[in-house]
Amino acid sequence: MRLALFQPDIPQNLGSAIRLSACLGVTLDIIEPCGFPLSDKAVKRAAMDYGDHARVLRHDSWQKFLAWRDETSQGSVASGGRIILFTTKSAQPYCDFAFAPDDILLMGRESAGVPDEVHACADARLFIPMQPGMRSINVINSAAMALGEALRQTGGFAVTAPVA
Repeated sequence: MRLALFQPDIPQNLGSAIRLSACLGVTLDIIEPCGFPLSDKAVKRAAMDYGDHARVLRHDSWQKFLAWRDETSQGSVASGGRIILFTTKSAQPYCDFAFAPDDILLMGRESAGVPDEVHACADARLFIPMQPGMRSINVINSAAMALGEALRQTGGFAVTAPVA
């Protein structure tokens, strides 16, 4: 299971995504460009003390992310994973979807979601049901909900008790 952020706008959300990924044991893919300067030092600062526990992979562009995915798929469909896009432009709720252990859960840019070319590449498009009149849930809260359901379905949660 992987979490991917498409061109994140807010550095604090990136920090939260790194922490979430580290705690849940999933790799985080950052698809650039970001809406803020992103250096290795900035990633380390955003990660705080979770950086040593997180697996973070940076991709310079959407095209490079797709090329990486295609390259990792060579010889094994499982390693490339399906792209599961979370978007308000969907008709399928995430809780009615059957996740697979190698899925890539893709979250759009906070300010604009994803462009049509990204929508076109998604293997599935899901939404998180909300109360009428509400626009969206914070991207990292959405990622936590999505990962929680996906890991629950696939048996991907760690089985150890948390450290007190």
